[in-house]
Amino acid sequence: MTETHRGGCLCGAVRFKTQGKLRELIYCHCSQCRKQTGLYYAATNVLDSDLELEGADNVTWYCSSGEAQRGFCRHCGSALFWKADGLDYTSILAGTFDTPTELTPGYHIFCADKADYYDISDDLPRFAGSP
Repeated sequence: MTETHRGGCLCGAVRFKTQGKLRELIYCHCSQCRKQTGLYYAATNVLDSDLELEGADNVTWYCSSGEAQRGFCRHCGSALFWKADGLDYTSILAGTFDTPTELTPGYHIFCADKADYYDISDDLPRFAGSP
């Protein structure tokens, strides 16, 4: 049986459905993720071929670096996706999934760039940058 997960933005203008197993959560502490969300990213990813998007015309893509772009709802501003150029998968923010998510924690990245107003208090592996 194929795993199906659904989710969307705050206002409902963007909805998605994924098929298949989702990757463990990666927690990204880089300054770009913090500036977009106010804290840090918790994201999984799915093959593009296993992602169905409703309301795709409501997603605005922002080129945040020379290697990636970030997708958000143009109506409510919900941060939804992170997409590296040239790769066949899309990262999806954990908070956008409908519950139950059945997502599992994985590891922390860009810890060297972590803000000073919070601590990482779990025992998950940590990497200064991208592993």
